[in-house]
Amino acid sequence: METKKTFSIKGMHCASCVAVLEGSLKQVEGVVEATVNLATEKATVVYDSTKVTDEKLSSAVSNVGYRALIGEEIRTEDEEKKEKERELRDLRNKVFVSLFLGGLILWGSFPGLIKTAPLFLQNFWVQLLLATPVQFWAGFGFYRATISALKHRTANMDTLVTIGTTVAYIYSAFVTLLPQFVVSIGIEPMPYFDTAAIIIGLILLGRYFEAKAKAGTSEAIKKLIGLQAKTARVVRDGKEIDILISEVIIGDSIRVRPGEKIPVDGIIVEGESSIDESMITGESMPTDKTVGDMVVGATMNKTGSFIFKTTKVGQETMLAQIIKLVQEAQGSKAPIQRLADLVSSYFVPVVLMLAIGTFVVWYDFGSTQALTYAILNMVAVLIIACPCAMGLATPTAIMVGTGKGAEHGILIKDAESLETAHKINTIIFDKTGTLTKGEPSVTNVVAFGGEDKDSILHYAAALEKSSEHPVARAIVAFAASLGKLSSHPLDKAIRDKAQADNIELLNVKGFNVIPGKGLEGEIEVDGNLKKYFFGNRALMTEKHIVFDTYEADIQKLEAEGKTVMILVSETGVLGLIAVADTVKESSKGGIEALERMGIETVMITGDNTRTAMAIAQEIGIKRVLAEVLPDQKEAEVRKIQAEGRVVAMVGDGINDAPALAAADVGIAMGSGTDVAIEAADITLINKDLKSVAAAIVLSKKTMRTIRLNLFWAFGYNIILIPVAMGVLYPFFGILLNPIFASVAMATSSISVVANSLLLKRKKII
Repeated sequence: METKKTFSIKGMHCASCVAVLEGSLKQVEGVVEATVNLATEKATVVYDSTKVTDEKLSSAVSNVGYRALIGEEIRTEDEEKKEKERELRDLRNKVFVSLFLGGLILWGSFPGLIKTAPLFLQNFWVQLLLATPVQFWAGFGFYRATISALKHRTANMDTLVTIGTTVAYIYSAFVTLLPQFVVSIGIEPMPYFDTAAIIIGLILLGRYFEAKAKAGTSEAIKKLIGLQAKTARVVRDGKEIDILISEVIIGDSIRVRPGEKIPVDGIIVEGESSIDESMITGESMPTDKTVGDMVVGATMNKTGSFIFKTTKVGQETMLAQIIKLVQEAQGSKAPIQRLADLVSSYFVPVVLMLAIGTFVVWYDFGSTQALTYAILNMVAVLIIACPCAMGLATPTAIMVGTGKGAEHGILIKDAESLETAHKINTIIFDKTGTLTKGEPSVTNVVAFGGEDKDSILHYAAALEKSSEHPVARAIVAFAASLGKLSSHPLDKAIRDKAQADNIELLNVKGFNVIPGKGLEGEIEVDGNLKKYFFGNRALMTEKHIVFDTYEADIQKLEAEGKTVMILVSETGVLGLIAVADTVKESSKGGIEALERMGIETVMITGDNTRTAMAIAQEIGIKRVLAEVLPDQKEAEVRKIQAEGRVVAMVGDGINDAPALAAADVGIAMGSGTDVAIEAADITLINKDLKSVAAAIVLSKKTMRTIRLNLFWAFGYNIILIPVAMGVLYPFFGILLNPIFASVAMATSSISVVANSLLLKRKKII
């Protein structure tokens, strides 16, 4: 049985760490897929649960020098926060000690500064004493990771730092312990303890700032977790008691008062209110809720008091699912990251060879200080080449991008979807429930033969009140809203309103549904029963009712994409009622935004061509695929892909799921079915079609950030490694001091993270 598990990993610092860990995890028998994310410091593994255990996964991680925290997901937010704070505090202490002691050594050994230093700091033995704790206490993490990696014939960034600083330290210790021997071979006995100590301090400082900056990339998750209510007021045995949210069970009745957060998901059973759902929809306007409406945990109750029955708790709530989706998206890997990973997998071994080559060339062809130059330049190459920036370039941008999307009601399933979205040039929209509201509404009431519109609606609603057809429900609801009907069996709110208004009831006898055509029945008017028919053209033809006189009116309404129902009595045609699935308020604006971006929009529907064209014309879509059966939608998507187009499919129903899965990017409406949302790559929980364009804009801005990050990360190494090797020395006499190399390395990583954080300020809607 395939299982997916995500857990934290401690000790990662660069892209080569990622490659080593993924390789080790994939070697475990039964592991199908393993993805490690540097920015989130998490691994996601898909495996056969009958073959793989937590212990095997943990061993695979520890075997290559890292620590797996399997079971991390059950730890509380406070525990997570405290551990992060402790790690940052320890790192800060090591940074302070390293830079303080390294600074003292630098003061007593650096040309120029040495003249101002106390004599004891100029003593090599004192410098050895100061450098030793930095090398083996502050730098212990480098050694631990390097030893574990070498045991498994791998190398990572820690390997480069360990070799570079250890060579500098050992050479300096040798000069200090045996100065006469060094003089005898023609080398000035000058130690470089400052180089080793300052490099360790600066690299740790870079990691400290990097950790602080990375914490900012996951703010979206923190905000979502912070939205959760801590307690719930449960109604039990007629009493209201406050309990922890973790103690709430499905079926509990919960009271929510004005100004309180809704603790979990459920359905209102008593009362009504206005609820701020901006945390899941991004919409600032509150939503009116009444009996039968769904409420979502962590949203804010604004006005009224109500009781709801819980339907989802714990990890099943919408907020928990959103958090899970965002975490998985932030931990996933974009295709563009494979380039960085591929380069990094070869990078460290290549750098080691370059460092050895640098040492050999400088030692063979250098001046009288050939050994010194050889060591310093080799150390500079090892330090400048640390591939931290390459490892952070993509995941940090993905974290910020997916987090920003979540804040605007755009849930992105994985990094690959976010990357692909910027290439989209064609978007196919399902009509019903996506471009339209998915529920028919009465749009026109037309009266003939001396009748008034109220009477037409009154009679039609009386006939329809016993039907469960969507059109019947639309007519009944419309009539009730105007005070024309009561006693609708399907809607308590409609019945209550009608009764409160003391509306007269119309009794219907002999009610009969004619499938696909309409219905018939007898209505008592002034003590007399009269026969009425209410239905489409087919019903009129079947009953031999002539309606040619009204054909122009019917065709006019049908041309507007409306379904027309004809009301007939014994005396003839009385009137028409037109029903249509009305267009969503955001549809036109959403299509216009995409057209401005140069993206082709297509509407697909099972409706007849005339109705489809009317809707398309209203919202500005030029290409229409009408009368497409549900099982044909996927084929239509593939046809457009065959034209060389990158296609997104936007839908909400179960029958849209195959098409959503077939598209390059599937986009589901948050109001849609679970099946559709599961099949989609992006879910718009705010139900706003303008968010389709926003998702593409977000993808473009995120990809721009990733490319810029990779440019600087690769460029930094490509330019500075040759400088560290000394290629400028023969022409300009310039060498790169290892200390400056460590400054540049740390700065590159911090700049990549900072550039990713700039995404937060980008406008997408």
